Amino acid sequence: VSTQSTGDGVPVEVGVGGPSKTTIVPNGVGQPAPSWVAFDRQVLRFSAYFQEAVHEKREETYRIRRCTILYYLEDDSIQVNEARQENSGIPQGTLIRRHRIPKPAPHDDKFYEVDSFNVGNNVTLYSRSFTITDCDAFTRNYLTKTGAKVPEPASGEPADPYFEHRKKQAEAMQPHRPYEKCDTLKQFLENDRKVLRFYCVWDHSREMFGDVRELILHYFLADDTMEIREVIKANSGRDAAPKFLHRSKVPKEVGALHKPGEITERTVLNVFGPMGHGGRYILDSLKTGAVAKQFYTDADLTIGAKVNVWGREVTICDMDEFTAHHFKCKFNVDVPAPIVYKMSEEMKQEREIPPYNGWGSEEDSKANCLKLIAQAPKRDFIKFMKKDRQGLESHVLRYLARMDTNRPIDIDRTFIISFFLSDGTISVFEPEKRNSGIVHGKFIERSRLNKKDGGYYEAEDLFVGAVVNFRSHQFIITDADEYAKTYAENHKFPEADFERIMEVVASTVSDEKMSEEFTDLTEVGIEPFMEFLEMTCQEKLSQHAIMVIARVYGVPLHPKITYDLVLRLSKEQLSKVDFDRYDELLLALTQALEDVDNGLLEPSEVYRVCIATKLPLKTDLLTSLIQQCPKTEGRVDCQKLVASLKSKEGTEENVDFIPTSKFAKPDKTASGWFGVTEGAHKGPVHAIRINEFKEDLVKIRHEISLRKP
Repeated sequence: VSTQSTGDGVPVEVGVGGPSKTTIVPNGVGQPAPSWVAFDRQVLRFSAYFQEAVHEKREETYRIRRCTILYYLEDDSIQVNEARQENSGIPQGTLIRRHRIPKPAPHDDKFYEVDSFNVGNNVTLYSRSFTITDCDAFTRNYLTKTGAKVPEPASGEPADPYFEHRKKQAEAMQPHRPYEKCDTLKQFLENDRKVLRFYCVWDHSREMFGDVRELILHYFLADDTMEIREVIKANSGRDAAPKFLHRSKVPKEVGALHKPGEITERTVLNVFGPMGHGGRYILDSLKTGAVAKQFYTDADLTIGAKVNVWGREVTICDMDEFTAHHFKCKFNVDVPAPIVYKMSEEMKQEREIPPYNGWGSEEDSKANCLKLIAQAPKRDFIKFMKKDRQGLESHVLRYLARMDTNRPIDIDRTFIISFFLSDGTISVFEPEKRNSGIVHGKFIERSRLNKKDGGYYEAEDLFVGAVVNFRSHQFIITDADEYAKTYAENHKFPEADFERIMEVVASTVSDEKMSEEFTDLTEVGIEPFMEFLEMTCQEKLSQHAIMVIARVYGVPLHPKITYDLVLRLSKEQLSKVDFDRYDELLLALTQALEDVDNGLLEPSEVYRVCIATKLPLKTDLLTSLIQQCPKTEGRVDCQKLVASLKSKEGTEENVDFIPTSKFAKPDKTASGWFGVTEGAHKGPVHAIRINEFKEDLVKIRHEISLRKP
């Protein structure tokens, strides 16, 4: 019965299906593993040769071809490789690809195993007889462990006569044009990627249209070449050329151009015969006709040195740290102090921007002077997102103003100044006034406005009593809407900072003056109180600052606005127009809910849904209703709000609506005056609580005295 191998040298009987009990492979220690695991990446390497006959050739009758036999232990596969020879004329490389090779007949039903390979053995692979002459250390060690005796390498390996003949011819052959070899490999390997950097200046300002140009010189130590790049500044008017000088060797002396063929590495000496075919010549080994050229090296480059770059005198002014370290280590010299070549800030001329001519916006006109190709001015996008309109927060401050003039036709004109916090722009609108003979509408388009002393108007510059100049038109601000007053107080504008104002009053007004002016009174009229502060503080307090005091200590002229009052007014307004689409309103509010279970919605979303469903309520009334309604965690209960509006209770009484501000009527050209924050319904006052005012002044004076050292 024939046998075959399992891949680890163990013979298997064909038809039986199990391995033999005997094996020449030594048993390992531990649990047995498959051959493809135990012998993974383990290869036996043998050096061999075979003799091949050469027919019909006089120079050789046979040829010795040297090969390498690779035996893979994991699957008993064999591969034969032949080393390539120069100009052999025969296909070499992989002679036999890796696979299991059967033995020659009559044992062709078996495959070669590891015991067939040893030094000195002859192995026939596909009718070629390979003689094994040597093996590597790993193979010798492995065969010794298997119990095989490995002989020493064969010393009498036959030589290939034709190969020896060709070798002698190659050694005796001399080149006809023996050029000298210039070995620069060592210099390249030692100095590769090492570059010296110098900061240079090329001054040709004496020439017409010349100027001082900054350059950067790179010297490559690997091949003694240099390149120069120009430092091109922004808006210099020069083309951004990639290089001022291409990487090459730079000669020290630049003379006239030589004729073609005049400068060569070697000189050809004609001996006899014609030129071309049939002539005889030799090369001049003495180099009698050579032209010596000197090139710049790293020894010639230092701070203050003049480099002649093809007729352009370049001065080296400075170098980097690596270059200084290179000179210190190689030449053992100290680097000189750098030369100042850059223009100082004092010598630079500031760019003069022409004055604004009134066409377009000033930022847009200024962009035409900064760049050749004009670009739109960039906006502060973060500020725009924070201060843009968000629900009930309009982020627009509105003021009432009049013209500061003595002309009778302009004295009675009123204007609405709107300051937009999102981008700092200002617009001026003139309301309609019947039979005035003046066209109403937009007076100054929305834009940023300049002050006389420079800069733009900001929100802190607008307050009641301020005199502003908008494009040669002078205005006096007489009043502000409730949102502007509250915003200025919350953000502590200079003229609306309550603590600062009270400190000014406490340091200016004494208790004696207060007692003489207001004796045994709990409330004082608003007009006498304001006249007293204006006379006492004079220019230290503005009208806006006095108004802030009146808003804190004032007695409201109208009763406080409550939720019941606003709800009754809303029901009355809805009943007048026969509004009955409460189910549609509740459905729209429910669809806007994020959490349907609790039924709570943000006030801004409630306002948006009411506007979208066209709820027939005025803007100020709807705003007051949403702000005054009961809230849970700052959000509105939609079902309770709709149920309250739908209920008929409390609609019998007619109540006149009290506006939150005397500017409650919306402006048709803008977003309206609504946007008052919750709890800011202060409204006009008719009296001042003078006792509370006096007590607070005493406390503030005491705090000021404690601060003094």
